Amino acid sequence: MLRPDTHPAAPVGRIGVLLVNLGTPEAPTAPAVRRYLAEFLSDPRVIEIPPLAWKPILHGIILRTRPAKSAHAYSQVWTEKGSPLAAITSDQAEALQERLGEDVRVDWAMRYGNPSIPDRLQALKEEGCDRILIAPLYPQYSGATTASVMDKLGEALKGMRWQPAIRTLPPYYDHPAHVAALEEDLAAEIEALAFVPEVLLLSFHGMPERTLHLGDPYHCQCRKTARLLSERLARRLPDLRVETSFQSRFGRAKWLEPATDVVLAKEAAAGTKRIAVAAPGFSADCVETLEELALRGREQFEEAGGRDFATLTCLNAKPIGIEMLEVLVRQELGGW
Repeated sequence: MLRPDTHPAAPVGRIGVLLVNLGTPEAPTAPAVRRYLAEFLSDPRVIEIPPLAWKPILHGIILRTRPAKSAHAYSQVWTEKGSPLAAITSDQAEALQERLGEDVRVDWAMRYGNPSIPDRLQALKEEGCDRILIAPLYPQYSGATTASVMDKLGEALKGMRWQPAIRTLPPYYDHPAHVAALEEDLAAEIEALAFVPEVLLLSFHGMPERTLHLGDPYHCQCRKTARLLSERLARRLPDLRVETSFQSRFGRAKWLEPATDVVLAKEAAAGTKRIAVAAPGFSADCVETLEELALRGREQFEEAGGRDFATLTCLNAKPIGIEMLEVLVRQELGGW
């Protein structure tokens, strides 16, 4: 049956992939950081405190004091392309697009800030993508990260009259392609250092300990990534001791341990002179790796008596990282 000339064009038949990462302020300034933190810290997946108790703290204390400090941290790592996280995620999408070809449209979004998930989902739909894979770039699952992406996706779909079919990328903390990419990349970075590290510290983003007891699998998945990676590195770098820690503590609640800053200080105090730090829970370098680990981590280690310190980069948009993403994405697109 022929389409009437008066019928509006409705592009269909394309496949889309939407890479999603956490988010970033639009500028390294206190006002921009305040807007970003207001959205981030208002998410009940991130702050599991009743709103009546949390909102006065957020708006009366945190958003008055923290933005300036965080803006300073961002200013130390900001690039000509803007936020490192946004620039790298954009590069990852571009590189993955080249590998997947014209049959798949690859785009990217941030859970907090811009470009937003609803905007990019709608853009993919308007380009004719009626089947879309949502790919949260969090190797380990957490309610505060992966589930929050799914919440925002649900909100976006709720506002769409004609929804696309949706698939989501599962956590890939123990996927052979991910572990192999980490091993190859980290080993190459370590072998290229000007010193031979005694210790490799695998620093994952922290979470309140209560999330573990409430059933969040994040801690266990981080530990499994660390174990699998350690086993592979031991065959290549047998003299390297590998330790695991959790960074970015916030507030008074007990967080997952051991804490990265505490481990760095203890290692130096115990006589460790040469250490390398990697962040295998991050798919792209960001303020937590470039400022918290690379700058403050170095200070903590050296002040406690350490000498040689190196922060290893994330997989980012390196060929080995994009090859790994291609494996994961093609696996989930099977049948489409």
